[in-house]
Parts: sequence; structure tokens; C-alpha cells
Amino acid sequence: MSSESSKKRKPKVIRTDGVPAEGKRGKGDTDQDVRYYSEESEVDLRDPIKDYELYRETCQELQRLMAEIQELKSRGIKENASEIDERRVQSCVHFMTLKKLNRLAHIRLKKGRDQTHEAKQKVDAYHLQLQNLLYEVMHLQKEITKCLEFKSKHEEIELVSLEEFYKEAPPEISRPAITLTEPHQQTLARLDWELEQRKRARMLGFIIQVDPSRFRAVVHGSDRIPTPRLAEKYKECLTSKEKILKEIEVKKEYLSSLQPRLNSIMQASLPVQEYLFMPFDQAHKQYETARHLPPPLYVLFVQASAYGQACDKKLVVAIEGSVEEAKALYKPPEDSQDDESDSDAEEEQTTKRRRPTLGVQLDDKRKEMLKRHPLSVTLDLKCKDENMLHLTFHYLMNLNVMTVKAKVTTAVEMTTAISAGDLLSPDSLLNCLYPGDHGRKTPNPANQFQFDKVGILTLSDYVTELGHPYVWVQKLGGLHFPKDQPQAWHKPLPCPPQPWAEHTVAADNSLSASHMELTVKLLRSRLQSRLALHKQFASLEHGVVPVSSECQQLFPTKIVSRLVKWTAIPYEDYAELPYTKDVIEAGLAEDTHLYYMALIERGTAKLQAAVVLNPGYSTLPPVFSLCLNWKGERNSSNDDNIRAMESEVNVYYKELWGPKPGYQLLTNQLQRLCMVLDVYLETEPHDPSVEGPKEFPQEKMCLRLVRGPLRLKPFKFNYPQGFFSHR
Repeated sequence: MSSESSKKRKPKVIRTDGVPAEGKRGKGDTDQDVRYYSEESEVDLRDPIKDYELYRETCQELQRLMAEIQELKSRGIKENASEIDERRVQSCVHFMTLKKLNRLAHIRLKKGRDQTHEAKQKVDAYHLQLQNLLYEVMHLQKEITKCLEFKSKHEEIELVSLEEFYKEAPPEISRPAITLTEPHQQTLARLDWELEQRKRARMLGFIIQVDPSRFRAVVHGSDRIPTPRLAEKYKECLTSKEKILKEIEVKKEYLSSLQPRLNSIMQASLPVQEYLFMPFDQAHKQYETARHLPPPLYVLFVQASAYGQACDKKLVVAIEGSVEEAKALYKPPEDSQDDESDSDAEEEQTTKRRRPTLGVQLDDKRKEMLKRHPLSVTLDLKCKDENMLHLTFHYLMNLNVMTVKAKVTTAVEMTTAISAGDLLSPDSLLNCLYPGDHGRKTPNPANQFQFDKVGILTLSDYVTELGHPYVWVQKLGGLHFPKDQPQAWHKPLPCPPQPWAEHTVAADNSLSASHMELTVKLLRSRLQSRLALHKQFASLEHGVVPVSSECQQLFPTKIVSRLVKWTAIPYEDYAELPYTKDVIEAGLAEDTHLYYMALIERGTAKLQAAVVLNPGYSTLPPVFSLCLNWKGERNSSNDDNIRAMESEVNVYYKELWGPKPGYQLLTNQLQRLCMVLDVYLETEPHDPSVEGPKEFPQEKMCLRLVRGPLRLKPFKFNYPQGFFSHR
């Protein structure tokens, strides 16, 4: 039986619909082109239902034979060997029958698929023809519509009626014999008559200029020139013009008497405004106060108010400060020549007093140099959750720069997290709102000459009191400073300063308007991202990594490694770590960034993660540097898999953004670190020299434990299959 079955397998040939490729035809190719399974000729002759019944009977018979063979073997009698062989032969015959039925089923399936494919191709061809016909029909319908909707110029001309045309037009123009039967020729003739009438109207206009008396005769019909229709329209237009002039005069009188009534109505509506919380009068007073603002603050106030009214109803703009002090800046200094007669008496008194030292004089000059304008502009940016960012903008009169102070007000009292101390700090909240804008030094290059005179090294020593002079703050105020040379229009002022009326400051409204919308959006996004981080840090300090329901699919159900520590560290401590040098050399870690240390544990393994949080989170992702303490110290410099773990959170961070705007990126990165640490430890080979069970049994399903000469581990999690693979 085995020899017969092997003989049947040999003629098996793979059928192809096309011609075999050249260069591959060998000996016997001619015979293989005509070979086919013997069952292919039987498929059309056999009944599938009967084959199914035969399959069931064969299976039942096999079950019976197997049971009998088992029973005979269980007796253990040698005389039953012949019976067992006989039943084995019968079973082999049944197996051959099953194989034949299996081939028949596969051939039927292939034929069915071929027939279905051919039918589908026919349907696709018919469908394509139908679409082509529909497209042609649609194109023809469009052309018909264009023709029907075509409007000729003559339709806009008001022609005379047919009766009047045939009555007044001469026969050489009207041509009744032709035009009465042909509408096209009739329209052409009427157009010719209209042209003739307009020529006569031009002649009438010439008569008006030369001899007006003759025009009256023409209009009344006493002249030889016939009266055209345009002359009648001219008379109608003169009449309507007189009526309109009279209506305009009446409306002017009404409007002139309306202004006093409106003033009295506005005065009487003040109690109603207070009752309905519609302070129109208060807004008017605020605009009156804005007149005393310096040009940069005035530009900021106008543009911010306009943007709030048009685009952002949750943006509140106000003016704070003393108006009286602002008005005093415009008063000229009093003449000191009248007091020269009393100077001798004053000198006698001053000689008795002690003169101020040089240090006291410099302090006074510094204070005068850093003097702010009495008025300031405040912006309150409210979010959907009623959290608010309060910004106060000041103007330094002698330095000609603007500064800002920030303060955050939350709707609900938030849990205080030790590591979240710098998140909402006024000194770091608005850092790098635009790339590279740290707000530590003045953007006006002319200020450095002023600082040298009074002994100020840098403005960063005074930002706590004055506020930060960010570049975007200057642009909101319409101020623009070149980087290469000082302003030509701004001259450093001596101490004490000259009267405020002599200051000439240029502020560009268009510059402020072009940056207002983007800056407001960035400010609100910065506030929301910092508040989201504040909530996350409160959970991280308790060893809980919050993962939202939208991000659960990024991680397996069971993660054994856990976060045990989350603390903030200074930049100096971060720079001293041996495994963070690459990040610092790449320029990804600056002293304006926020730095944290995370500790993840599983058993005896401890993974340290040094995190660099860019102020532009979450648009700019955090950067992780890893160090694993387990059987020695392992980091990216001595372990390729640690480098691969860093890539999982630093390179493939877009997979962890979660729902927009991606404020959950940091917690998802920490959760992935816990996941890849499990994979790292579970895929490590067991040390045979150590007695006992493996410390970290493999619980994660991996297609391959390692790959390549670097022996990289499968850190990529595949959802929803639930297994790990290599990238």
C-alpha cells in the first residue's frame, strides 16, 4: 500500500494559467503541461452529497476498526495478530478513501473560487460600462443646462412692443414679409430699430448743448425730429430726482434732532446698565484711562481687547495703577530759576547735613533707571475648567521694554506635590513659550550702555521684582528690537529722566495683532499642560502611574514592575550623573528645563530614570536616561538593550501621546518603562550556577526572546494579540 501511495503522489503538478517563464523549461516540461489530478475529471461526475455521506461512513468505519484493534490488543492473545493485520489493511484503505475525498473537496473549492472570480470580473466590467454611460449622461445634461441657461445681451435691452414696432418702424427695417414668420429675423429687426432710436437720442443730446429751445420743441413734438423713448425717460428721471432731494432734506432734519434725544436716553439708562450687569459706561471710562497708557501698553490693551471681543470671550483685559501719577508724568518740570535767591540760605543748611555716599547715589540711579510706568495692563486667561492665568504687563520707561508677571488661580484646591513646586512657579511658568525665549536679559541692545553707567550687570537680578522681559511680550506691545545694533530712535536717558512728554516711543499695531492669537493659544496650552502635570506628579509621588482608559491598549494587563520613587532634582545633580552626558552634549538639557529622578523596582532589580522635562511639554517630549542596577550597573554605554529601552520612550514617543493634546505622555512613558523592564528581566537567561528557581519567571508572551548579533529583546507590545515582538 505504501508503494502505491507513493506512486500516486509523484504525478502531483502545480497548475499554472500562463506560459512558463523562459529559462526554467527543462526535461519533461512538455509532459507537465498536460498533467492534472485524476480527481479533476471525477469532480463533475460525482455528487458532493454522496461524497459527504461516504466521508461520514468512512469515519464511522475507521472508528469501529480502531476500537476493534484496541480491543484485540488489550486481550494479548497471539492468535489475534492476523485479525489485527487484516483490520489495519482495512483502515489503510479507508485512509486512502479519506485522502481522495479531501482532494476532491479542495478541487471543488478551487473551481468554485475560479467561477466566482470570473463572475466578479464580468460584474466589474458591466459596472465600469455603466459608470461610463452615467458620466456621459451627466456631461450631456450639463451641456444642455448651459445652453438653456445662456443669456444673450439683447435680453437685457427693453425693446418696444411688436405692435409699436410694426407701426413706427419703416418697411426697410421691419420687413414684415420675413419677420412675421421667422422669430430670429424679427428679433434682429427690433434690435436694428432700437439702434436707430438710440442714434436719434444722441442727436437730441447734441441739440440740448447747442440750442435748448429746440430741445423743448423736440420733446413737445413741434420739431421735425421724432420724439424717442429716451426723452420721455429723461423727464421721468428729473421728476424722481427732485423727490429724492426733498426726502434727503427731511431725513437730515430728523437726524440733527436725534442726537440730543440719544444723549438723554444714555444718561437715563445708567441704572438699567448696573441692574443688568452691562457696564457700557464703565467700558467708556476704561477707554478714557487707556489714553494715559504709554504706547506699548496702549497697543497691547487695544489689540487684546479686540481679540477678546472677536475670538476669545474668556479673555478679560483691564488696566490697573494710579491715573493721577500717570497724568503727572505729562506735566512740565517747574522752573528752578525763581529759587536762586534762596540758594545761599539752603547751602548753609545743607553743609551741616551729611552728603550721601557714592553707593547710595548709585542705588538711587538704579531705582530711577528701573522705574515702571504707574499704569499696567492685566490679562486674565480662563480655561474650560475655570482655572485662570493672571498676567500683569509693566512698562519700564527708561529702558523702553515691557515685562510680565504671571500668577495661576485654580478653581479647586489641588493636592500639593513636592516635585511639582516649579511647575506653577512665576519664574519658570512662561519660560521658553517660544523656543529660546528665556526672559533673563533685556531684548533692547541699548540697555546695556545704560546698565554700564549705573553698575547693573544684568537684568536677571531684578526680574523677580520687575517681571520677565520676554521677546513675545515686546511683540505684543508692538516693540521690535534689532539684534545687531541699538535702536536709532531710542536714546539712553540720563538720570534723573526727562519729562514723560519728551519720550518718543514707537509701537507697531500690526506687529502686536500678528502675534496675539498664537501667543494666547500658547499661554492657555502652557497653563493646561502644567496643571495636568501637577495632578500627575501627586500620583507619581505615591507610586501610582495614572493611565487613562484611552491608553490602556498600549500596555499589557499585568505589569509587575512598579514605580517606587519620583523626585525633582537640580540641574547640577543631573549633570553629575554618568549616564546623562550624551543628553547634555546633544543640547537637550539646559538649566531652564525641569529635571526629575524616577526609581522603578522589581525584585532585586532597580531601574533609575533621569528625566528632562522641556518647558514646552507636551509638544516637546521628555527625554529619559536609564541605568539598571542588577548584577552590576548597566546603562546605554555597556548594554545595547538599555539603549533599546531608552529608544522605546524617547524615539517612539508618538505612540504614547494618547488623546490630544497629549498631556498624558509622561505617565505613558513611565508605564512603558515598567513594561519593558519586565520584558528585559523575564527574557534574561537563567544562570545555571545559581540554585533554585528563576528569579523572574517569564510571564510575557514573546515570539522570539532575542534577535541579531546584539541579542536585542522584544520590547514592542502588539495589541490586541497581547504578545511582544521586535521592531
